[in-house]
Amino acid sequence: MEGGKPTLALVYQAVQALYHDPDPAGKERASVWLGELQRSMYAWEISDQLLQLKQDVESCYFAAQTMKMKIQTSFYELPPETHIALRDSLLSHIQNLKDLSPIIVTQLALAIADLALQMASWKGCVHTLIEKYNNDISSMTFLIEILTVLPEEVHSRSLRIGANRRTEIIEDLAYYSSTVVTLLQRDETSTNLHEAASDCVCSALYAIENVDTNVALALQLFQGVLTLETAYHMAVAREDLDKVLNYCRIFTELCETFLETTVRSPGQGMGDLRTLELLLICAGHPQYEVVEISFNFWYRLGEHLYKTNDPALHSIFRPYIQRLLHGLARHCQLDPDHEGIPEDTDDFGEFRMRVSDLVKDVIFLVGSMECFSQLYSTLKEGNPPWEVTEAVLFIMAAIAKSVDPENNPTLTEVLEQIVLLPETVHMAVRYTSIELVGEMSEVVDRNPRFLDPVLNYLMKGLREKPLASVAAKAIHNICSVCRDHMAQHFQGLLDIARALDSFALSTEAAVGLLKGTALVLARLPLEKIAECLSDLCAVQVLALKKLLAQNPSNGKTADPTVWLDRLAVIFRHTNPIVENGQTHPCQKVIQEIWPVLSETLNTHQADNRIVERCCRCLRFAVRCVGKGSASLLQPLVTQMVSVYQVYPHSCFLYLGSILVDEYGMEDGCRQGLLDMLQALCMPTFQLLEQANGLRNHPDTVDDLFRLATRFVQRSPVTLLSSSIIVHIIQCAIAATTLDHRDANCSVMKFVRDLIHTGVSNDHEDDFEVRKQLIAQAMEQHGQQLVTQLMHTCCFCLPPYTLPDVAEVLWEVMVFDRPTFCRWLENALKGLPKETSGGAVTVTHKQLTDFHKQVTSAEECKQVCWAIREFTRLFR
Repeated sequence: MEGGKPTLALVYQAVQALYHDPDPAGKERASVWLGELQRSMYAWEISDQLLQLKQDVESCYFAAQTMKMKIQTSFYELPPETHIALRDSLLSHIQNLKDLSPIIVTQLALAIADLALQMASWKGCVHTLIEKYNNDISSMTFLIEILTVLPEEVHSRSLRIGANRRTEIIEDLAYYSSTVVTLLQRDETSTNLHEAASDCVCSALYAIENVDTNVALALQLFQGVLTLETAYHMAVAREDLDKVLNYCRIFTELCETFLETTVRSPGQGMGDLRTLELLLICAGHPQYEVVEISFNFWYRLGEHLYKTNDPALHSIFRPYIQRLLHGLARHCQLDPDHEGIPEDTDDFGEFRMRVSDLVKDVIFLVGSMECFSQLYSTLKEGNPPWEVTEAVLFIMAAIAKSVDPENNPTLTEVLEQIVLLPETVHMAVRYTSIELVGEMSEVVDRNPRFLDPVLNYLMKGLREKPLASVAAKAIHNICSVCRDHMAQHFQGLLDIARALDSFALSTEAAVGLLKGTALVLARLPLEKIAECLSDLCAVQVLALKKLLAQNPSNGKTADPTVWLDRLAVIFRHTNPIVENGQTHPCQKVIQEIWPVLSETLNTHQADNRIVERCCRCLRFAVRCVGKGSASLLQPLVTQMVSVYQVYPHSCFLYLGSILVDEYGMEDGCRQGLLDMLQALCMPTFQLLEQANGLRNHPDTVDDLFRLATRFVQRSPVTLLSSSIIVHIIQCAIAATTLDHRDANCSVMKFVRDLIHTGVSNDHEDDFEVRKQLIAQAMEQHGQQLVTQLMHTCCFCLPPYTLPDVAEVLWEVMVFDRPTFCRWLENALKGLPKETSGGAVTVTHKQLTDFHKQVTSAEECKQVCWAIREFTRLFR
């Protein structure tokens, strides 16, 4: 910071300007100046002084936030002998400021937690905090806050305290759990303290991660939480919903933490099934928000049991799932005075959608047919009120697809009864019955005698505004499954498609109907397809032409996306079977439509959203006719390249990858495609070389390397012999640090596939050329690549990306193991061995063990396991 240490008065003035200056420019200046102060060495002393002064909430918040930020990002600035003074000062501040504002307490709690994690000399930090504050009720709020954020920060990627220190802290956490559980057992605990204590227990349960390696903490919490059932019932009796929700959160987190133990040894030790009983007690609460908290656990339980596929194990959990389903069906009932169709966009509608998904995931444990029959018999034998009927039909719709449709009299009886429902029943019952019919399209396919009555029933719905969209979706389902039977009804579908906007359909339902129509169209005789496709596209093409002919109003042209999306769905799903040598029936139609698409693209070239839709439409057109789109290749590539120079929309790179995929094997097209790649790369590199270019344009990174990977797959020698390859590899090495799921996956796939071409298909004529070209590339970039990957997976990337990194390292090793061993050794030498707080990150033995594990691996997954364990030391 220029000009030396600023005065406290000046800092206070800047904070006031930041919060209270009416002039936005003044606020901005204050923000920039305070940001510089936070990055400077003076920030430590100044924030400490501001907290001592306790002048007002704003200055204290700024100081607390600065302290937290400095400890998180710049702890290395402080010499070790100052650590104890900093700790004592922070504890004094949090005690003095505890009543000023909860957000200041949270910032200081985070600062203390982050200090505790990084200050290796502070042994038994949790124990000392409990000893100091546990008997002082006025300190309880901030003690709980520190104990809540500590287990959360243990896994913080920004701190990178390493696995060794993390284990120390988690063992220490076992000390305090009983203190917090006691608070949750007391009926008189205030709402705020109750919530804080609940956060604290959930946070500690989450921190366990592995029950087997953190047994002390796991056992303390397990036994503690099981004692809270009485307290839950007391909260229900007092109608204290806040506390009920807190208990349900704790019970759910308990089940999540011990899930694997429960499946591995149900009913024994920490696999005690009382944990599930607690969740089912919560499922019995009348408010649906309570049971909803536990959904993620039930999904994961279903997933685990599905993978184990052990009938004896399934039978243990079946009664719990049956009770859960019974509770869910009751929670799905609409209010008896509800009018109209069920809302699917409000909170309750979203809850029902989540119920539907959950039921689909766990129904295999109960048996779809058994459940479906039971539900149907409740409708057939009783005469339940409409809201019960609707909820039962809703659950039946969720499981209908998983019931075997072969020779199933119950299913056919249900269909027969539904299409006979009178129009006088409640609108919501009609709505959900139409949904159920759509889910039963497999039954219609097996029993074509139902096709006409079902279509008549759905057409009635299509003509009524509230039911139109759900009926359209059901017709789409029938078209998708009964494609051959529906061919005789194609004219009717075409009539609906032509008059699409006369029905009250959502955008999604209209596109779905066109998809269904296209799927049926593809089953018509080849000679009829061209004419029918032309008819189906005509409405959309006319609309686009009309938009292009309009004069822009207020300088804005009308939005063509609805028509582009409809054309895209038609091209995507019109996929007739064409024998070799036959002309593709869609070729002529697409050639006729191209000028309209080209002009639309030109008109809207500055608008990324519309260009994306144009490219999507063209992508499906090219995919639809494959090599039959050759006549479009030249004009399309020319237009893409020319627009991309001015407006670098990443979707052009994606479209380019589709063209390479379709034509990259054709000798006559390779050079033209390479020219396209080079022309697209120049503006792309300029964009990505800007400050933070990679981070700001992840879609461009994703699409660039998708395009480069297609080249590697379709014509590797063309790419490897070109001058552009060096720049693409350099860009890839830089982009390996990018923490963006899709972009990183694309980069890793490109590097992996590139190196793999040096060893794959060794029987082909170009193998020796490929091998030599990869050897040159590795000689030039190999060490840099391996060093960057090791640094990246230790310091930049989240754990889910590690399998991709492992695959790249594996390919480098397969290509040249001796050289790779040397590269890896050099890369490991460059890693830091200690944290700024003085804790040992990695020992010499851990480094040599890792090197040996990787270089002696016999399959890729061994490399992955080794990297996963090794990188934990740096997290």
